[in-house]
Amino acid sequence: MLNRFLRTASTRRLLGTITGVVLAIAGGTAIAIAAQGSGPVPQPKPLARAIHDAITAPKVQGINASVSFTNNLINSSELLGTDPLLSGGRGQVWVSNDGQLRLELYGDNGDPQLIVNKTSWWISDPTLKTVYEGTLPASSTKSERSGKAHALPSVAQIQADLNKLMGHLNVSGAVPTDTGGQPTYTVTVSPKHSGGLLGQAQLAWDAIKGVPLRFAVYAHGASTPVVEIAATGVSYGPIDPGIFNIPVTAGYKVVKVATPAGTAADHSGAKTHGKRHAEVTGVKAVASQVPFKLVAPGRLVGLKRQSASLLEMGGRHGALVTYGQGLGGIAVIEQAAGATGAKINLTSNGGGDHAKGISLPTVSIDGATGQELDTALGTVVRFTRGGVTFTVLGSVPPTAADAAARAL
Repeated sequence: MLNRFLRTASTRRLLGTITGVVLAIAGGTAIAIAAQGSGPVPQPKPLARAIHDAITAPKVQGINASVSFTNNLINSSELLGTDPLLSGGRGQVWVSNDGQLRLELYGDNGDPQLIVNKTSWWISDPTLKTVYEGTLPASSTKSERSGKAHALPSVAQIQADLNKLMGHLNVSGAVPTDTGGQPTYTVTVSPKHSGGLLGQAQLAWDAIKGVPLRFAVYAHGASTPVVEIAATGVSYGPIDPGIFNIPVTAGYKVVKVATPAGTAADHSGAKTHGKRHAEVTGVKAVASQVPFKLVAPGRLVGLKRQSASLLEMGGRHGALVTYGQGLGGIAVIEQAAGATGAKINLTSNGGGDHAKGISLPTVSIDGATGQELDTALGTVVRFTRGGVTFTVLGSVPPTAADAAARAL
């Protein structure tokens, strides 16, 4: 799935993917937490107790909030035009008590929107005049399919899990804060070892309702977030169902996004074919399955090779080779050049004076011309040589990614 995005995504979709990955990872700098506004803050409470109270809080009828979205992944000098998906902005979010969600950002050239219903989702991008649609993963466990609720963990169980987590990560306590005028607890997570360019992640949730109200990611050594979404005003109550039933804008192109691996599509396929295909790993096994000469040196820019795996890409085989440990490592994706072009889509309206997007620099990789996406949290380099397209990515600066690409 990662490779499919890297092969076919526009820069905007690629950034969305990077952002989604980043929001799932913690980074390593201690940054002081202050109240986000002038509202009330809750009484101090141990983290395990604060988490327990949040997950056992009564279910709210709905949420309506103004939100602020910060996106400093790319230097503003590389942005062309104004697009809240790339440069950040303000908007509104609605969440119903049956799991439906709508997020709308306000832009000069239209308002990007995300709609999540019970079984599907879609994202509209006004600058590209495109809507991306997909289905949500089906329930994979027996209890989920039957609708039975899992037993909620006790404070002691939560503390035991936190103790295991703290063997690998630095985890702060539940710091009393206020977010969007609501009393919140904020927790900060950072790695105990190298996190590459990542600094730390922060999550704030309503101390009474248990609802997440802010998420932020910081680069190493930075005091302001690279990516942040935070509520600036919150109200709780029933949401009109019509809020989620807005039509796709006429004239927009619709792109269907396949269900990720491991979801209902795979389970149904497993039933049809009897069993799922075994994972192919190891340099020799992967090399025998790809239609090109696999490049997988034992070390890459001083990093030891950790794994080699076969990738399925629309009926074609590719390879994923990883180097180094943790977030400071580097991943290399290899695929036949006929399966994709090496060029990343940069603009949204086909170029011209009104194009919106990113002006990416080109790089020379031993005579091959490639493109480089340089962000505050990592670098992606893509180039084609000898009939093979290479994508090098990691939470490393451009000099390190370029050196790795030239060493292949």
